[in-house]
Amino acid sequence: MTVFFFGTNFVAVKYVVDFVPPILFAAARFTFAGLVLWAILRILEPGSRMQKGDLLPLLGLGVVGITFTQSVFTIGVSLTTAANTAIVYATAPVWGMLLGFFLKLERPRLRGILGIILCLSGVVVVQYGSLDLGGASVLGDFLILVAAICWGSYTVLSLPFLRRYSPLAVAAYPILLGGLAAFPLSLVDWNVSYGAIGGWVVFAVLYSTFLSSAFGFVGWQRGVSEVGANRVLIYQYLVALTGVSAGVILLGESFGLGQFAGAAIILSGVYLARKR
Repeated sequence: MTVFFFGTNFVAVKYVVDFVPPILFAAARFTFAGLVLWAILRILEPGSRMQKGDLLPLLGLGVVGITFTQSVFTIGVSLTTAANTAIVYATAPVWGMLLGFFLKLERPRLRGILGIILCLSGVVVVQYGSLDLGGASVLGDFLILVAAICWGSYTVLSLPFLRRYSPLAVAAYPILLGGLAAFPLSLVDWNVSYGAIGGWVVFAVLYSTFLSSAFGFVGWQRGVSEVGANRVLIYQYLVALTGVSAGVILLGESFGLGQFAGAAIILSGVYLARKR
């Protein structure tokens, strides 16, 4: 279910940012989702309290996984297609693995290095193919790549907290803190087309806020706590497939030979890098 909501969220975000500034939308949806999760946390786990020493690290986690990732992600989606977003975002597992190397959680392996090279090559192929397609841009694809790096890092960095707190708590606090931290960045653009906002835009906002941001993040953290970051990040494969399909079916986006070849290279690189 998390994979489905994450994958189709590319389409929802792409639709909303035609009417609402990207960073403002990211700040608002994650702040509201964080408040909802915090309220649920108080009801289901009334005894759950964060230690004072963890508040600043959780803020840092929220800045990485929410403030920066989602701000860059939302701007990137506004510049490229939902299908391209899904493909490039599929590189997230490799960046999580690379962070594990630097933190000495894993030892570098030849297949891991080759996987990283393949992923980067695949991104270049996707960007090259984007030059021939309307609605896609190299800058948008690059911003999605930056967001994927942050998302892979966020997943790995959340592991220490999941050893001490529930998945609901580890989702609620970073989302709320990260959403609030994004509001100062949103001040650069508050130009909302209120008159153009219709029922489908409202539906897309609610879908992205409740199902992707709230439920999705709890589901993701639950998976990380149960089977670990490495195995959960592999599900990014299915997120990519869902996102591409949703973009083509719901938005009528083009998916050319360059995108297809780039997707095959990226997914092969992720598979190679994550293979045990």
